[in-house]
Amino acid sequence: MNSKNNVIHIPYGGYKNETSINGVTIRQLVESKGLDILHHRLGDSNRWAVGPIVGWDGLEFVYILKGSLSWKERDELKVASVGDYLIMDPILEDTLFKAIGETEFLYISSGSMYESVDDQVKEYMDLAVTVEEKDGYTADHCRRIKDLSMKIGEVMELSSEELLELNFGSFLHDIGKTKIPDAILNKPGKLTNEEYEEMKLHTVHGADLLRKTGIPILEKASIIVEQHHERYNGTGYPKGLKGDEISLLANIVAVIDSFDAMTSVRVYSQGRSVESAIEEIKRERGRLFHPQVVDAFLFIQ
Repeated sequence: MNSKNNVIHIPYGGYKNETSINGVTIRQLVESKGLDILHHRLGDSNRWAVGPIVGWDGLEFVYILKGSLSWKERDELKVASVGDYLIMDPILEDTLFKAIGETEFLYISSGSMYESVDDQVKEYMDLAVTVEEKDGYTADHCRRIKDLSMKIGEVMELSSEELLELNFGSFLHDIGKTKIPDAILNKPGKLTNEEYEEMKLHTVHGADLLRKTGIPILEKASIIVEQHHERYNGTGYPKGLKGDEISLLANIVAVIDSFDAMTSVRVYSQGRSVESAIEEIKRERGRLFHPQVVDAFLFIQ
């Protein structure tokens, strides 16, 4: 691998000593004299990524201690196993790695933006979970949307960069609800027309929040956040886009978010059976939902 600029980690560690989230544990071993050494432990099928950040041209080094990491490089699937190492000097493109079995590796950087970037990303991740809990979902909602979206992305053979964008955008799809009044967000009954119009603005608010971070991958993911309620036939919001006007990645999140909403137990809904929700997705193929995305969704069921 080659490179340019710096690195963003998935999932979102940043504290000294040890941080665990979504099946990944990150322990900072050393930060001294411009050198940052981190120990990563990933559960099977969990993901981690590196990618460029403007102004960084340092060295990134990964050494596999246990298990294996797979990734795409120019559409070719590659695997690194115990004893293998990767040198990125500097990193040029976003690359998403997936653990094959329980995996551990050392990540060494010749300089650190670890705290300044990862802390901000982790803050957004934590905020996204808090918002979903307020909106009647469980804390697992964001993770479910991300995990199923990534499975569809892999079936559709998205590029490493697209998968990385999907990883962030799917998890943060509802981050804009932080701007929606609690009285609307927590209302147990049907929203009035005015309240519903206010609720729909969460897509615009969320995209704006991510664009203002100045973090390139979050800026890219803002498109998913803005468009995940658009519908294939143009009946969605906020802009009434249709067909290929809608990002493919947003189309993926649209299907998974709708499926999860139908099957989730919330204050005002007992949730439908998985079988009933799948039939609904089938019926809306080519109308509300992108047909190829629906086909990929049905493939993973």
